[in-house]
Amino acid sequence: MGIQGDFYKLLKEQGYVFGVSGQAGARQELTTATTILAFKYREGVLVAGDRRATAGNMVMYDRTDKVLEIDQHSVMAIAGVPATAYEMARILEHSFKYYRRTQLQELSFEGKLRALSKLLKENVAAALAGTGAVAPIFAGYDAGQEAAKIYFYDILGAEFEGVEYAVSGSGSSTIRGILHYLNTWGEQPLSTMPEEQATVQALRLLTSAAEFDSATGGVNRDAGLYPVIKFITAGGVRAMPDLQLRSLFESRVARSV
Repeated sequence: MGIQGDFYKLLKEQGYVFGVSGQAGARQELTTATTILAFKYREGVLVAGDRRATAGNMVMYDRTDKVLEIDQHSVMAIAGVPATAYEMARILEHSFKYYRRTQLQELSFEGKLRALSKLLKENVAAALAGTGAVAPIFAGYDAGQEAAKIYFYDILGAEFEGVEYAVSGSGSSTIRGILHYLNTWGEQPLSTMPEEQATVQALRLLTSAAEFDSATGGVNRDAGLYPVIKFITAGGVRAMPDLQLRSLFESRVARSV
């Protein structure tokens, strides 16, 4: 069944043009690079991201939130150009809200996946011009199937399900191998880990990514900066507070790095 209230059509009728065309801005130095990850744990899905934004070899900002809550049961973790990614997140948030208010029901999980794919396809011209490439991870709770799910996308809008985990960003090659190792030969599969243990693994993974990828920000203990980590369960989206992250990092991560 199609979406009777088409939020994208409404945007176009009001003159909104998504993305840019041609080679405009192709020589601009872009703020980009990151490491984002998601994996299933015992209660649902954990999504995490570092907080560094860079332009070339310059660190532009160290407090970026790359794990964005779209609605009560879904998040989008962003890798790529922040301006485009944040714009997509805002459109998704309003689109889901628009559907909920006009149809008096939540958009299906399948519909949410298609909505993000549509935005990425609309952005192909900008991505190919080098001004707006985004390769996000979308994770959410599928109420219809009563399960938390992970999907990752390429910059052209193709979607792929991360059955157990997904990674994206410049530091992802480092931790993808670690995730495979942990999930295959670790003490227990990632999907059986309780929340605290899953959080420790996420902190260790991002710390490892920062060790080998200069575009990924690690933990800054002096500034009290820690990665953003959020959980998606049947009860909704929840973020882990920095104080709790600090405690886990000091007791179970810092001593091993």
